[in-house]
Amino acid sequence: MPLPYRWLTSLMARYNGTGILIDCGEGTQIAMKEKGWSPKPIDIMCFTHYHADHISGLPGMLLTMGNAEKTTPLLMIGPKGLTRVVNALRAVAPELPFELEFMEITEPKQTFEFDGFKIEAFRVNHNVTCYGYSIIIERKGKFQLDKALALGIDRRFWNRLQKGETLEIDGKTYTPDMVLGAPRKGIKVTYCTDSRPTDSIIQNAKNADLFICEGMYGEPDKQEKAKEYKHMTFYEAAELARQADASKLWLTHYSPSLSRPEDYKNEVRAIFPNTHIARDGWSEELSFEDEEGEQ
Repeated sequence: MPLPYRWLTSLMARYNGTGILIDCGEGTQIAMKEKGWSPKPIDIMCFTHYHADHISGLPGMLLTMGNAEKTTPLLMIGPKGLTRVVNALRAVAPELPFELEFMEITEPKQTFEFDGFKIEAFRVNHNVTCYGYSIIIERKGKFQLDKALALGIDRRFWNRLQKGETLEIDGKTYTPDMVLGAPRKGIKVTYCTDSRPTDSIIQNAKNADLFICEGMYGEPDKQEKAKEYKHMTFYEAAELARQADASKLWLTHYSPSLSRPEDYKNEVRAIFPNTHIARDGWSEELSFEDEEGEQ
């Protein structure tokens, strides 16, 4: 539940002009306003599951987006039942100046491709159908000038090959891999909440630059309660991050009874040193590695 000093858990990501919101519990739009961000640029909404603390803020968010004069379509991604759940919540927001589009997840793992990035949904283990998400920006290899010259490809075709086109020139076929080096490291953010630890989380968070994971309980004596309610402790989340070789872990989705989650950070960092006790309004800009391997 929202507290006077803490809103419900959600994530907003922005890449190359596209806004992505994962989950929209009560007060999400207020948290965004406190951050100074507008809901108008949201193009994609993903839902982990349909418990109220992850979707009950949707009607107000949609109305605010409409009042902000959004007219471009809004794509929604979520488990089966998405269209039915959203349309039920829209009883108080029936008229919007933009179209809603729906993509329901039907497989244990499903990939949604977009311009320049992809979203991977993966099934986790909660007491209702629930998914985690990875936002992945892949990065092609560098253009190899010497290869293009050796092949005799005219300069005017270089940019198209760089962008991934396969070209037919004078009866010959040229593919991007003929002029590009090996793929370079991209960017990956994995978001998981409301789940027991699973192998699927480890596999899908593998080498994530930022792994955002629920830590419902920090108190060491809450292990059985975490199992009963299909949630995670700080220590279980840290172990997942360690096994996934993630670069950084942000803990989130704290129990309302956990008023000082930072009290447990030293114990958690003993498992995964780069663990951070996330707070409302946190943001970070992730960049591609440069040639020296620095961020």
